[in-house]
Amino acid sequence: MTPVLEAKNIVRNYYLPGGLFKKERTVHAVKGVSFKVEQGKTLAIVGESGCGKSTLARIVTMIDPASGGDLFIDGTKVDIAAGDMTPEIRRKVQIVFQNPYGSLNPRKKIGDILMEPLIINTDTPAAERRELAMAMLKKVGLQEIHFNRYPHMFSGGQRQRIAIARALMLKPRLLVLDEPVSALDLSVQAQVLNLLADLQDELNLAYVFISHDLSVVRYMADDVMVMYFGEAVEYGTRDQVFNDPQHSYTKTLFAATPRADVETIRARIARKNAALVAS
Repeated sequence: MTPVLEAKNIVRNYYLPGGLFKKERTVHAVKGVSFKVEQGKTLAIVGESGCGKSTLARIVTMIDPASGGDLFIDGTKVDIAAGDMTPEIRRKVQIVFQNPYGSLNPRKKIGDILMEPLIINTDTPAAERRELAMAMLKKVGLQEIHFNRYPHMFSGGQRQRIAIARALMLKPRLLVLDEPVSALDLSVQAQVLNLLADLQDELNLAYVFISHDLSVVRYMADDVMVMYFGEAVEYGTRDQVFNDPQHSYTKTLFAATPRADVETIRARIARKNAALVAS
């Protein structure tokens, strides 16, 4: 089966001009990274801030050009050096950003935000656009009454649902999710993650899921790629990477992740309650 997304030796360099006290230099943000994502599967990309995760997301979605490498969407090669997609490829790849507050136009009603991709990328009639937008609102757990409201009238979790709905309006094959729940409260995170899992099952979507939260990654991922200073230092199935990490950085990353020892917490609470009763 042809992967929905296949990347080969992706490179992204940034040239920084010199100044009065600085020499000109080149920053190697992504260094020859390769991966693929199958239909209906999730590839999670993890690593510390500045490792190249979001740069890779912007290359895959053609927001930024690449300095080298090859990118294939459904087997079709994309001109990543030009940083541009054909309309057909554009419809297949969409992105959901980290901040639901900044990703929605505050001057537009939700219905107009959802219909905009159809206006720009298709010749769908106005009545059908409205019908499709209404249906998508329901699919992400919102209601028809939200159609004529503005973004500021919604909670963070609701805004991220709207951002997901907008990304799905063109019926993409691949969603790039760049830290999609890190700006949300824990309880809301769980709701949005469950929504994404349900949508993936229903629509057979492929996900590139970027996160620094390993508990979220373990819940969502089929495969995991660990990045460090622009390189993919480990790549395998979720169970392989989590249960038997090979690279020293992966081991360090996992060791630094806080883990809640439920039994210890329960014992501490029990001792505290016993002390209160005794006093």
